[in-house]
Amino acid sequence: MRRRAFAVVSVSACCVASLGCSAQSTSSQLHSISLPDGFTISVYADSVAGARSLELTESGTLFIGTRGEGSVYAVRDEDGDGEAESRYVIASGLQNPNGVAFLDGDLFVAEVSKIWRYRAIEDDLTNPPQPELVTDRFPTDRLHGWKYIAFGPDGKLYVQVGAPCNVCEREEPYASITRMNPDGSGFEIFARGVRNTVGFTWHPETSEMWFTDNGRDMMGDDLPPDELNHAPEIGMNFGFPYVHGGDILDPEFGDGADPSNFAKPVQNLEPHVAALGLEFYTAAQFPEEYRGQVFIAEHGSWNRTEKIGYRVSLVRLDDDGIATSYEPFAEGWLQGESNWGRPVDLELAHDGSLLVSDDQGGVVYRISYTK
Repeated sequence: MRRRAFAVVSVSACCVASLGCSAQSTSSQLHSISLPDGFTISVYADSVAGARSLELTESGTLFIGTRGEGSVYAVRDEDGDGEAESRYVIASGLQNPNGVAFLDGDLFVAEVSKIWRYRAIEDDLTNPPQPELVTDRFPTDRLHGWKYIAFGPDGKLYVQVGAPCNVCEREEPYASITRMNPDGSGFEIFARGVRNTVGFTWHPETSEMWFTDNGRDMMGDDLPPDELNHAPEIGMNFGFPYVHGGDILDPEFGDGADPSNFAKPVQNLEPHVAALGLEFYTAAQFPEEYRGQVFIAEHGSWNRTEKIGYRVSLVRLDDDGIATSYEPFAEGWLQGESNWGRPVDLELAHDGSLLVSDDQGGVVYRISYTK
């Protein structure tokens, strides 16, 4: 049973000096977050302006990308109490460094048109190394130009390239997911017809890609849906700009298009929720019913008559990977038509709790199960 407006907040009375004290003001608002029985939410790290993409290393460093703020952060919970005591600025003055990824001790950071590599980054977080340019081959368009990046099970770096428009036809690599070797070689298009994904991951058992996609605007409040997609192989086309949500023809570009020629979503999400980061739950802290299910951060609508999203949702899957439900999991950042937070990305902490970034609040939250 779901309990409304329930959240136990665990925030120390005195904030650590290196992180500031904005968590205290945020904690009072966390009481409005609704979670299922037994779950609690707290502030994991604050004073992280514009916190967006998350990447947690095996040694416990959480790297955090931003967008307009132009900085990349690292935070650490040294004593394992569920609150990060230390914050480091790894880089600043970058152009929308949304994407962060980690491989073999090296941090990869994506600007709009470039990917950088910081070697052996954890050796000295207070004095980061000079970055090495991996590639500058990506378009310079700012609209949907910020990059989401992640390393796949194949060791390749996957990079999304959004459409530079609301809806349009443009040559590749626009509206695609690309991949390359860590040194920038071997560049290729992995998936096509993807308007703007800002979150992808791989199934823990099949190692196949799953990703969210943001639907186009200006088709009304209720069309088209955002999407949760599954890309088990290279070369699939997901329909943009011709078809949305599996079978909705675009009013400008859909004439003559056959929806059967394109991959259908696993789950159509609500329209304009701005579905971003997603995570399969693979840990043991949450109850068994959440194992192998998909959590999605919904950033929230920006031009809908009535706002929607601003929450973490849950898509439940059966053993065949077929969606059986789509439901809210954590909500309350939207109160009426006023929002005080916007979830962006998700990451599993080593103890099995779920970390959630919020670029409006400049905070990373921790959702845990305590019942």
